[in-house]
Amino acid sequence: MTQNGTLYIISAPSGAGKSSLIQAYLKYHPLYEAQVSISHTTRNKREAEQEGVHYYFIDKPTFLEMIEKDDFLEHAEVFGNYYGTSKNAILNTLASGVDVFLDIDWQGARQIRNKMPSAKSIFILPPSNQELLRRLKGRGQDSDETIDFRMKQAKKEIEHFDEYDYVIINDDFERALSDLKAILRSEKLKTEYQLQNNKSLFTKLLSTEI
Repeated sequence: MTQNGTLYIISAPSGAGKSSLIQAYLKYHPLYEAQVSISHTTRNKREAEQEGVHYYFIDKPTFLEMIEKDDFLEHAEVFGNYYGTSKNAILNTLASGVDVFLDIDWQGARQIRNKMPSAKSIFILPPSNQELLRRLKGRGQDSDETIDFRMKQAKKEIEHFDEYDYVIINDDFERALSDLKAILRSEKLKTEYQLQNNKSLFTKLLSTEI
């Protein structure tokens, strides 16, 4: 019997390095070990985005129908567009023994924890407000108004860090990545996981036979 994968809720303010850390981890781990959850959205697909890679793009009536059917673990409306996490997609992936990263904000994280208390949650923090501002400006893709808005949103997001199981401070990227790996590795060393994956070993060790 395959041990279920673990659902990891990952939250952070924009610019903290959350996506970079997840992608760096996945670079050295095959899809049968860990994957990123792909959300459904009603917003228009951008030029560089791919269906089924970045999002599943659906129309609003279809999304609302999925809400009525309770197809989402969590969903939210952001700036007039809907975003949601498919319940079946998550549960099926976990049942196959694959870990899932769920990149959502603190509000979505609350919804997930209420429905799946076994999920583990990780909050990524920047080392300072000054460094967060520097990173946002360094992207070179947002106006001053947008950056100011993101900084204000960051404060609101950071206020909820203490709702999470783990906190990683992304000051040095390699150290932060090492911290992320340590969290995931520790989950694999829990008694119930080891027992499920090494039943024959435990049976032999507890046997009276030498």
